[in-house]
This record gives sequence, structure tokens and C-alpha cells, in this order.
Amino acid sequence: EVQLVESGGGLVQPGGSLRLSCAASGFTFSNYAMTWVRQAPGMGREWVSCVNSWGDNTVYADFVKGRFTISRDNAKNTLYLQMNSLKPEDTAVYYCAKFPSEWCTGQFGSFGQGTQVTVSS
Repeated sequence: EVQLVESGGGLVQPGGSLRLSCAASGFTFSNYAMTWVRQAPGMGREWVSCVNSWGDNTVYADFVKGRFTISRDNAKNTLYLQMNSLKPEDTAVYYCAKFPSEWCTGQFGSFGQGTQVTVSS
């Protein structure tokens, strides 16, 4: 059974940083591309970033380019999202999910429970 457990969220001031983690189990983590999505209060899920299975190809939504960095450690079965220069509009629950192949294509799924990020002064 695929299990994804996000952590690292919290309350941070505008301009601050957080590093989210996603611990994966129940599947061969190194075989799959992974992604982060977020959901703000009252809004639908919004795709943030993805990384291929080898970790050498990344894609970002325009609204996080230059501020967020996605990475993975296949030896630790863990996905990361380093978030810098945070803005109040980054406030959301952040989820990780897996793609059905090595590349960031197709429909991702198997979301974890999410981790809350709140950016406020």
C-alpha cells in the first residue's frame, strides 16, 4: 500500500523559509516521479512542482519559480520542498503525490495527509 507522510509545515513570517518533507513507503520510490501540490482554504488543489524519478529533471509552477526547490533522496525514500521568500498567498495545505511512471506525466495520485503552511506576520 502506497503511503506518503508529509511534514515540516508551520507558521512563518513573510519572507521566511520552510523545508517540507514527504516520507514514502509501500512502493519502489526511486521508480516514480513525485510532485507537490497545495490547497488553499476554499480553493481547489494547485500543482506546485514535480521531479522525475532520478531527481535530475524538475518543473515548477510560475508562481514558485526562483523561490521553491524540489528535490529527492532515493536512498531515504524522501521527497523535499525547500520554500524560500514565502508570501502570504503561499498559505495552504501542501501534499505530495506520485506519478504513475519515472516522468512527470499522466495523472498523479496517492496523496498523503498534507502539512499546513501558514505565512503571516
